[in-house]
Amino acid sequence: MSRAKRTDAQPSAPHVADSHDLIRVHGARVNNLKDVSIEIPKRRLTVFTGVSGSGKSSLVFGTIAAESQRLINETYSAFVQGFMPTLARPEVDVLEGLTTAIIVDQERLGADPRSTVGTATDANAMLRILFSRLGKPHIGSPQAFSFNVASVSGAGAITTERAGQTVKERRSFTVTGGMCPRCEGRGSVSDVDLTQLYDDSKSLAEGALTIPGYKPGGWNYRLYSESGFFAADKPIRKFTKKELQDFLHREPTRMKIAGINMTYEGLIPRIQKSFLAKDREGMQPHIREFVDRAVTFTTCPDCDGTRLSAGARSSKIKRISIADACAMQISDLAKWVSGLDEPSVAPLLTALRQTLDSFVEIGLGYLALDRPSGTLSGGEAQRVKMIRHLGSSLTDTTYVFDEPTIGLHPHDIQRMNDLLLRLRDKGNTVLVVEHKPEAIAIADHVVDLGPGAGTAGGTVCFEGTVEELRAAGTLTGRHLDDRAALKETVRKPTGALEIRGATANNLHDVDVDIPLGVLTVITGVAGSGKSSLVHGSIPEGAGVVSIDQGAIRGSRRSNPATYTGLLEPIRKAFAKANGVKPALFSANSEGACPNCNGAGVIYTDLGMMAGVASTCEECEGRRFDASVLEHRLGGRDISEVLAMSVTEAEEFFGSGEARTPAAHAILQRLVDVGLGYLTLGQPLPTLSGGERQRVKLATHMAEKGVIYVLDEPTTGLHLADVEHLLGLLDRLVDSGRSVIVIEHHQAVMAHADWIIDLGPGAGHDGGRIVFEGTPADLVAARSTLTGEHLAAYVGA
Repeated sequence: MSRAKRTDAQPSAPHVADSHDLIRVHGARVNNLKDVSIEIPKRRLTVFTGVSGSGKSSLVFGTIAAESQRLINETYSAFVQGFMPTLARPEVDVLEGLTTAIIVDQERLGADPRSTVGTATDANAMLRILFSRLGKPHIGSPQAFSFNVASVSGAGAITTERAGQTVKERRSFTVTGGMCPRCEGRGSVSDVDLTQLYDDSKSLAEGALTIPGYKPGGWNYRLYSESGFFAADKPIRKFTKKELQDFLHREPTRMKIAGINMTYEGLIPRIQKSFLAKDREGMQPHIREFVDRAVTFTTCPDCDGTRLSAGARSSKIKRISIADACAMQISDLAKWVSGLDEPSVAPLLTALRQTLDSFVEIGLGYLALDRPSGTLSGGEAQRVKMIRHLGSSLTDTTYVFDEPTIGLHPHDIQRMNDLLLRLRDKGNTVLVVEHKPEAIAIADHVVDLGPGAGTAGGTVCFEGTVEELRAAGTLTGRHLDDRAALKETVRKPTGALEIRGATANNLHDVDVDIPLGVLTVITGVAGSGKSSLVHGSIPEGAGVVSIDQGAIRGSRRSNPATYTGLLEPIRKAFAKANGVKPALFSANSEGACPNCNGAGVIYTDLGMMAGVASTCEECEGRRFDASVLEHRLGGRDISEVLAMSVTEAEEFFGSGEARTPAAHAILQRLVDVGLGYLTLGQPLPTLSGGERQRVKLATHMAEKGVIYVLDEPTTGLHLADVEHLLGLLDRLVDSGRSVIVIEHHQAVMAHADWIIDLGPGAGHDGGRIVFEGTPADLVAARSTLTGEHLAAYVGA
């Protein structure tokens, strides 16, 4: 009887622990979010869509992922937290149901010359251990194979206290590192062209130095002309050997010049510290031009660019050195490692094989481990970061991806989709910020933010399935099934840019004529050689303006007005209207509020806890001194102008009392790239990836080039914004310029006048031209992967 009762009994209620199946967000106000409340299902794939700047990243990264990371950091002791980045709690009322967040974003990997694909993924660390155990001849520990460790030795006396007695001992030590001593592990050496630093027919008194910032009378100049190591009125070519050594290479020496303590240093080390140590992208244009002119980087002759010492290169496994292994294409290296059978290092070989197989699986088998990480595109960098998570046994974690399909050919997007679904099927919550319809289609749940960008966005317009989104009538829903049609007629070229015998990276002696005066799209699978062809093979002096995917660098003090150069004509207009100095109208110069130094906020450091930023009470966040705000132009003060949107400012500076043609021209370009909603004073770090790229595009449009090269301009763009981009590209071509676009987006391919398709595969399987012609011919032929996908896209 008792058994029968148990069989007929009602199933017990679900355990309370199984009820936490939602991530609840209530009242999120990060950046432009307007009290957003939302519930996200766990263990599902949720895609966040919306126009660029609508608040997707603010919700996913700035709220959910940021709070998860902050709570994890709080589990460590105060001592450990002191070494970790301090994170403030996001502006949100309630966050419940969070799990550990693993963030895979688009931030570029470090561009340090010592950072490579191998060092960024730990593959190099495993290879170094492998060679230190199996390499013949044996040369030392794993650091003997590291290009970041220099070989050093030393000897000396040390004093120790033992049993109340002082004992002196002589000790010696040696460290065997793998760094090439000539290039210090960088793979290249720099030579300074002395003719670009000075005119040796002149003396210092006659203004011999030709370096930016070294003007006669300035402190940089007087340091040399008044040093006393050589006569200022003697032409440099007549300097003695010692004088020339002191002028160019002298070690830092303290001295007094005009009664002021200064440090004299030879011209070349001073140039290397002040110019060459800085990031080239962050330099002002005239300084970048000087560095390009004065400094040449050549492959290190001692290590042949491998970065490794002769000893590290001499130790081999099966006739392969660690330098050879790192130079191999990863798919080939994976096969070589699979052929090694050595029981003594079996766990190491298994881990290394898994890492290398992950590269191949994620579509990066064409890379080599010695590839500098700073040369990877945004999409490649993101996929490199994904590698460590692919074989992970963790479940019930939250994976957060920022446009994982960036830089992927339609052929590769299917592979990425499979990886995302596999992560979900392990029981993880996968949150993806995405614009591509192919990636949105696999979502279990879609959250659409908008309706517009900036202040016009920040609300949830839709939640539901992909099918419900199509019928929802939101901007994303309406454009989800958009398909750009092939052009009926294409433009005729006005000339050709000839590339002959291109062999950069994986190119196989490519000859191609890129037509000018039209819209040309260079396409092909990731790693097929597109960037090598365009960025690495276009001849010098062709009048090319290149707009790549490099990140915009700027602090919280930088904003669209400072980055685009817009603030300069505005400050001058204010100064002229009020009869004062332009420097007064800069929050980074004389006009800054003395209380907050022009930051608008006061930062209070709280040690291991998140610092507090409170609005400055004196300027009320306006950043300027009160006396500066009394000066007006067209009835507005400078803080009110910086609070304007680009569209308002374009109208303001376009006519009337505030008419400023130089400012109006820059604002017009910002409107052209679809950034009319941005505020002039919005800090650069708060811009989304798509917005930053378009700010960069607007800035470069002012350059007087006849050929524009754009590297994946659809990155970060919503489906609706792609239409605006196509209109902008058409206007550039119609104004007489040639536009070359490296792109995977089928709408841009369909809109092109001419397509050059590279392939057929990636790495050494690519590097060849597999098609040249119009999009219609490519669709008709269907002879390449691109042709098949484009035909399916346009419904041919």
